[in-house]
Amino acid sequence: MENEKTYHEQVDIKNIMKLREIIATLPRFLSTFFLGISETTSTRTRINYAYDIRVFFEYMHNTNPVLKKTDITDYTIDILDQITKQDIEEYLSYCSLYYKNDKEYINHDKGKKRKLSSLKSMYNYFYKAEMIKTNPASIVDMPKIHEKEIVRMDSDEVSSLLDSVENGYGVTKGESRYYEKTRLRDLAILTLMLGTGIRVSECVGLDIKDVDFKNMRIKVYRKGGYESMVYFGDEVKEALMNYLEERNVNIETSEQSGPLFLSLQNKRIGVRTVEKLVKKYTSRITTMKKITPHKLRSTYGTNLYRESGDIYLVAEVLGHKDVNTTRKHYAAIDEDLKQRASQMVQLRDKSNSP
Repeated sequence: MENEKTYHEQVDIKNIMKLREIIATLPRFLSTFFLGISETTSTRTRINYAYDIRVFFEYMHNTNPVLKKTDITDYTIDILDQITKQDIEEYLSYCSLYYKNDKEYINHDKGKKRKLSSLKSMYNYFYKAEMIKTNPASIVDMPKIHEKEIVRMDSDEVSSLLDSVENGYGVTKGESRYYEKTRLRDLAILTLMLGTGIRVSECVGLDIKDVDFKNMRIKVYRKGGYESMVYFGDEVKEALMNYLEERNVNIETSEQSGPLFLSLQNKRIGVRTVEKLVKKYTSRITTMKKITPHKLRSTYGTNLYRESGDIYLVAEVLGHKDVNTTRKHYAAIDEDLKQRASQMVQLRDKSNSP
């Protein structure tokens, strides 16, 4: 039906309603900020900004004797000119460990970097609009992030994973009934994610009509709300076709509707369900690595980079807007490629040597 909302539209509506709830707890002047960035950010990003900014104003309200006398929603924009670089640095220190409603919150460097990024965005917006005179957030240094080695699956682990799903290795007697009902679906999901590198949110958001078997590609909705075509190989095609055949879906029909991957309740499968099934199957083939859906994405990116040596191609396929993000994640592989490159250029033709 024409009026039927897509998965992504439904997610956006849900996020917008949640964002409105959070904004209602913030200083009223911030409505201008969230409206101003609405065209350049996703609803999920704005929700994260709103949460982080709320933590900041709650901190200022609780620690500043003057601000404590005024409700947060009644703060006026001139408060931003009263806040100093030291205030923000002390706030970041507070974010390392704090309590709210008897719940403990811990932020390491990555979490504090995100919170500072939210403040920088807010300050930059009002400063550029000449609504404030100072921008203390701009002179606070970002926490230095110590990059961890990316966890990815080796080729033998990938093979073992798909074999275990296909053949039921490690399935208990109690699990066997559900396994038979979800085997082809789970195999299709894992094969698709390992064979294309799509995000788990992109995977669960797929509709049947987004799969183009003729051109062997899927249409995904990337972070930021734009559409992208992602191509897949024969193994992915076979896994998807087997799954859809079991569902009695006629893939030759030009107009298909409904979610691609269904739960046992015949509803669109959720992100949490995919996270659980990845954990379930991967724990059977490796106990040394904690594999998540994002690690499947890293595995694909690694394999593609090793085969192609083209970091720009990897960035394009993975949907990274900045190639430096890709390079940072796969820098370790550069050394392997450089070593292989040393043998690629031949200076003299050895075949004609006497």
